[in-house]
Amino acid sequence: MTTTRFFVARVAQAFGVVRRNQRMADAAAEMHLLREAEAFLGNAVWEQVEHIEKLSVEYWNIRRLIKERAVVQEKLDECEARLEAAHQERAALLSITPTVNSELAEQRAGILATLEEKSKDRDKVVAKARDIRRIYDGLKMKLEVLVKEADTSEPRRIALEQVKTRLGELKGQFVELKEQRLKIGAEIEEGDQQLDLLDLQLDVQRKERREQASITFQSIGEINKDLSSLRAEDGVLDTRMRQLYGEIGRYVSRHALEDAHSAAAVRSHRSLSDVMRALRRSIALNHRLAGTS
Repeated sequence: MTTTRFFVARVAQAFGVVRRNQRMADAAAEMHLLREAEAFLGNAVWEQVEHIEKLSVEYWNIRRLIKERAVVQEKLDECEARLEAAHQERAALLSITPTVNSELAEQRAGILATLEEKSKDRDKVVAKARDIRRIYDGLKMKLEVLVKEADTSEPRRIALEQVKTRLGELKGQFVELKEQRLKIGAEIEEGDQQLDLLDLQLDVQRKERREQASITFQSIGEINKDLSSLRAEDGVLDTRMRQLYGEIGRYVSRHALEDAHSAAAVRSHRSLSDVMRALRRSIALNHRLAGTS
């Protein structure tokens, strides 16, 4: 929204052409771009704002979070190395051919191969269900926001119906995936039972190998739990750092014209700073046209 377009829109409003929803949508889109630009700018220049007192909290918090994230990353690397070693041990155990009853051994190998495929299928189903759940949560939040907004227009009513319909579709897909997961889980359990029956017919050497494999399976499960916890912690740190970057980018871009330290920080990103000022002005003009400022 430029100044010229603003005056044209004001003239149009004088003749009864009011596009409040469009103005609010434009302002929201521009605000999203502005926030992304602020985070990008803050990430690029945060090391240069140490001497800006009003950003000292953000600067030192980022320094602290970087150290914490390095510790988390080190733990992640360690867990991934342990997991790789456990998988190699597991593969080695499964590749050993029993010395007795080769026919039963071949049957067991076939079942194991099937279980491997089913485990992959289950992982795919779980991953897809997780994605659907994330989309569902986002649409549910969107629905709550739309319902709370005092807008009873026909487009808004249609939008609400579309969101509700999509939520119903996602819920149905989620239920279907859950049934698939349970079915695959039952098949895996049945395969495990078949393995147990075969194991009972193998000699002591086979039983010892099975015990070792069980220990490895348990180790893999525990390592995966540790990995999930560490990845969640890393995600929290990343979100917090992005917020701090945004606050830094917001401050230096707003004060680049009157504060020497801010100007020095954004010197290499002057064009981005100019775009951000234009976005703020455009957002303000759109709010004025929408009657919300």
